[in-house]
Amino acid sequence: MLDAEVAALAVCDLETLGRVTGHSHVIEMWFAADPERERLYMLSGGRDAADWVLNLRRNPSVKVRLGGRWRRGVASEIEGSEDDGRARRLLAAKYQGWSEGGRLSSWARHSLPIAVDLER
Repeated sequence: MLDAEVAALAVCDLETLGRVTGHSHVIEMWFAADPERERLYMLSGGRDAADWVLNLRRNPSVKVRLGGRWRRGVASEIEGSEDDGRARRLLAAKYQGWSEGGRLSSWARHSLPIAVDLER
């Protein structure tokens, strides 16, 4: 389960499978958690030029390490969905001190939002 302690972690590790090699690739990521939905949000500053995004487009099955525990999940691009703004606001608040009524940073406005729905 996602809880406040996990949500407060500074980073997580995201494992994707390489779209060409099929080998595991792990990168450290900023994330925001939606504990009620067992969902994580991430932003790709490189948008769809980022290798991890290209990898999850080929195979959306991912693993995420939160603290010392690996969880399986399914990633999806959520730009333009009802969760788009939520993802941007949660990440900007967590990492940039954004608060309601403030202007989102360029990173928060222009990055590609990704959701990872974790297995329960």
